[in-house]
Amino acid sequence: MAAYLENIEFLVVDDNAGMRMVIKNVLHALQVKRIKEADNGETAFDIVRTTPPDIILSDWEMSPVDGLEFTRMIRNSEQSPNPFLPVIMVSGYAQRGRVLAARDAGVTEFVVKPISAKTLFSRVRAVIESPRPFVRTKTFFGPDRRRSKIDYDGPERRGEEAKTVAPPPPDQVISQDEINVLFNPDTEGEDGEDAKTN
Repeated sequence: MAAYLENIEFLVVDDNAGMRMVIKNVLHALQVKRIKEADNGETAFDIVRTTPPDIILSDWEMSPVDGLEFTRMIRNSEQSPNPFLPVIMVSGYAQRGRVLAARDAGVTEFVVKPISAKTLFSRVRAVIESPRPFVRTKTFFGPDRRRSKIDYDGPERRGEEAKTVAPPPPDQVISQDEINVLFNPDTEGEDGEDAKTN
């Protein structure tokens, strides 16, 4: 694994110095050599503008600029040197509504605290080995979240009364595996591998 991550530079953004240390220790365990730090999104954006990292690990709750606004700045600001920069949100909030808000802000992947080396590595590996194309609309710029086209040759059901299924409540806490599927709808499992291979 040393050769895999040793030349990749990470930026760890969290207002809690202890959490930055935990994340740095996990990265060191993964043989990461190049790590920068920032304590909020404003300081982090200054770093991104001057010496862009390869991957960002950002907390959500920070002041004066939180992780969502920081991600939007990376994706949409004219001062952003790389709007395609991978942003992995590392947050203690696993409510479905918050995870979807992060995804819709342009976050690339999402990891729930407390983090493990295995989970973090699986999300880092996903952004390196399986980068998704980006899409731009009037209201969104970020990694494509659409499902792959699936050929269907079953009976035609148009015209039948559609079943209405209530969406899960936004405050429902979801697991890391469920988060991975929300961010990568064509894959399942903690490693982001195709369900057929698990």
